[in-house]
Amino acid sequence: MTDALDALNADIVGCRRCPRLVDWRERVAHERRRAFADEEYWGRPVPSFGDPRAAIAVVGLAPAAHGANRTGRMFTGDRSADVLVAALHRAGLATQPTSVARDDGLTLVASRMTAAVHCAPPGNRPTPDERTACRPYLARELDLVDPAVVVALGAIAWDALIVVFRHRGAHVRPKPRFAHGAEINVDSRWLVGCYHPSQQNTFTGRLTPAMLDAVFARAVALAKSG
Repeated sequence: MTDALDALNADIVGCRRCPRLVDWRERVAHERRRAFADEEYWGRPVPSFGDPRAAIAVVGLAPAAHGANRTGRMFTGDRSADVLVAALHRAGLATQPTSVARDDGLTLVASRMTAAVHCAPPGNRPTPDERTACRPYLARELDLVDPAVVVALGAIAWDALIVVFRHRGAHVRPKPRFAHGAEINVDSRWLVGCYHPSQQNTFTGRLTPAMLDAVFARAVALAKSG
């Protein structure tokens, strides 16, 4: 299990399938943001992170240019990470409420973080072809970890997971619509929808800490019920 996940992460980190994403992630790492001018950016695809036997997998959109693309760890070093990891900690799924660097001591408990796309995209908008190119990594991740519950952070992650489930032979028709708090059972695995903890959603109040807490409380309950 661990060796297979290590091999998967090595394949992810070494990926150069999408020229636009390769150019963008490396350019951002070279130019850097002024606040991080003295730091060495990761500037590569960001591997998944967390418990290899996770009961709950959290799937985001893609690494943030100056967050995970800088730190090299999913949901680490930006405000989305602050919100998400604090919620995971409150749910008992993380050992600390902060995620600022790869060596900050954070451990995920029975949970794992990954993304629909592993490279930071311009404008946080991967193209359909880029999403398709990265999807096999998500499929391998789910096959290896086999979580009981998958939390999709946003519609792009939701759609990617629906495609993966269909390719594995699951009957998911008609396509379920994404919504915050939506949940479906697919071959004894639960898919739960959650608004992405982006600044746009958290600053406007579209996503509140209480809403995140409700999603992860439900995810924990579903994982225990199965």
